[in-house]
Amino acid sequence: MNKKTILVVDDDHEIVRAITITLEREGYHVLNAYDGLQALDCVTSREVHLIIIDVMMPKLDGLSAVMKIREKKNLPIIILSAKGEDSDKILGLSMGADDYISKPFNPMELVARVKSQLRRYTDLGDINTRSDNVIVNGRLTFKLDEHVLYADGEPVKLTATETKIVELLMKHPGRIFPAEEIYSRIWNEPAYSAENTVMVHIRRIREKIELNPSEPEYLKVVWGIGYEIEKH
Repeated sequence: MNKKTILVVDDDHEIVRAITITLEREGYHVLNAYDGLQALDCVTSREVHLIIIDVMMPKLDGLSAVMKIREKKNLPIIILSAKGEDSDKILGLSMGADDYISKPFNPMELVARVKSQLRRYTDLGDINTRSDNVIVNGRLTFKLDEHVLYADGEPVKLTATETKIVELLMKHPGRIFPAEEIYSRIWNEPAYSAENTVMVHIRRIREKIELNPSEPEYLKVVWGIGYEIEKH
């Protein structure tokens, strides 16, 4: 089995070293970068399967780097943020990150999140499952064999996490899913503080599929209950 390569980006060399040791013990190949520009160079020149990136860094901050990486690559990105800085976490998710972990972090939690993200992206890329299953709902079409959502016939560029959420909701049009249920199904872990994380992903999906995101036709919030894709 080929080793997965993980890029760890932080201007704190000790944190990079600690994460590198943790991941190498789990059998991963680890690359290091110490600012956003180095991260971009590494992603461009090397095969990288997952990125763990800090927010506050010199030359190019982590959030700007995430946006630039997302323009070219669809791979899992985990934001590192100082404990309690919820604004960083929400901003990171809205800019294209898939998950976040707070400093100081528990090494086993970090490993679990890395494995979860890699598994989700690997599952989405599995070409062994072939089927003609297509879900059509008004302007939206979800092709289960491709794991691709189409709006008005054009493919929508979604991250793996967004794709999983869309697939769940498209399979059950009209059903309202609480944020906690979406979180536990998509992240495969208990839902702690799920509302903000799910809300950011829903908002990002809405911006990509709705003609007018401020007045959505499809991806609706049912206040106090959850989210649904409305039948059309």
